Amino acid sequence: MIEYAPPSIDWLNRFLELMWPFLDKAICRTAQDIAKPIIDENTAKYKIDSVEFESLTLGSLPPTFQGMKVYVTEEQELIMEPSLKWAANPNVTVVVKAYGLKATIQIVDLQVFASPRITLKPLVPTFPCFAKILVSLMEKPHVDFGLKLLGADLMAIPGLYRFVQETIKKQVASMYLWPKTLEVAIMDPSKASKKPVGILLVKVVRAQNLRKKDLLGKSDPYVKLKMSDDKLPSKKTTVKRSNLNPEWNEDFKFVVTDPENQALEINVGKHERMGMNGIPLKELPPDETKVTTINLLKTMDPNDVQNEKSRGQLTLEVTYKPFKEEDMEHEGTEAGDTVEKAPDGTPAGGGLLYVIVHEAQDLEGKHHTNPYAKIIFKGEEKKTKVIKKNRDPRWEDEFEFVCEEPPVNDKLHVEVISKASKKGLIHGKETLGYIDISLADVISNKRLNEKYHLIDSKNGQIQIELQWRTS
Repeated sequence: MIEYAPPSIDWLNRFLELMWPFLDKAICRTAQDIAKPIIDENTAKYKIDSVEFESLTLGSLPPTFQGMKVYVTEEQELIMEPSLKWAANPNVTVVVKAYGLKATIQIVDLQVFASPRITLKPLVPTFPCFAKILVSLMEKPHVDFGLKLLGADLMAIPGLYRFVQETIKKQVASMYLWPKTLEVAIMDPSKASKKPVGILLVKVVRAQNLRKKDLLGKSDPYVKLKMSDDKLPSKKTTVKRSNLNPEWNEDFKFVVTDPENQALEINVGKHERMGMNGIPLKELPPDETKVTTINLLKTMDPNDVQNEKSRGQLTLEVTYKPFKEEDMEHEGTEAGDTVEKAPDGTPAGGGLLYVIVHEAQDLEGKHHTNPYAKIIFKGEEKKTKVIKKNRDPRWEDEFEFVCEEPPVNDKLHVEVISKASKKGLIHGKETLGYIDISLADVISNKRLNEKYHLIDSKNGQIQIELQWRTS
């Protein structure tokens, strides 16, 4: 964790000063909304006639930031530690009516000194760009205020002032003192960043009564499969020559990110479409194999009259296998908890190797530095985007590899390459370094996020995050 202290935060205090009249009203309105059901519940419980706010304002003096620390970590998060002081002039007056009596309680002269830690995580490519706010107190806060009842200062009662101070400190510390946190969810992180949540297994079994597509009354069909909202190219079966009732029995696997809205898109074709259809994932019971025979359609428009003409049928076996809850929960761990052990009894079956190429640093190219990363796993190759003229590229590119079994004895090969910006140059590509990562630790720990020194590079490093998810 690297600490960074901004040189000046005067602008932030100035911003808060200008916004305070509006923040005051918004905070007080929210406080009243939160307090109302609590008050209603307790008035009946303790036979109180009513509890009402006669006035509620935090005053004209906003909090001020005395300093700010920002921490840079290897996680997808932003950590800030402001030093906060607030000498307020609030006017909070509560009127309590019970047993025919009326009591007025007033809070005045509020002082708060606190050092909170504010963490925005995980950072996601969807506005507002973070999914949760976590707030902790790094030390017990100092809270001081005046409390008046019927015009008399209650804090002047001997011993009461210190008792109230210590009680507040203990209560706040028990709830929010580091490492305990107050968590505010902004959005669902899995929906915000479209993380994999399961695997779809598909077996293309056979087709029947396909339409003729040549003069000899034959056709050469194949099946194309694709997940909706997926930028990856379609997967294809083999071509069956001169056959209107072909059998394939071929297996495919797809990564699922949104089972409520995604569908398996199916096209049967030769050089032109012979028919199509789709299977919504929300219709599939989890962990159950469903054998289905679907009618092939001309278009996906339910009102198209051309769909009334038969185009044949296609039989498939489909199984949706969601990932285990334990595999999804690691995204909510605190910074520093980079490793979460797999639960006892996790079956030794297949799963998904999830690779996030975050960034590289101190890359050195002899002729050019336009780096991209190439990832190779069991012969399957994937690449990040190219970032031009940058020795410290940040990619944040994500890749998935579906595995039949845990790759405990395998390695992930990552190579950083510089690509010439102009074609035809003698030095078109140049290797900037590589690393082979053993996957045994990833399988046992479920998640690793580390920086690796690149082999054949003087100072180059690359940050790779690896996750293993089982279905």
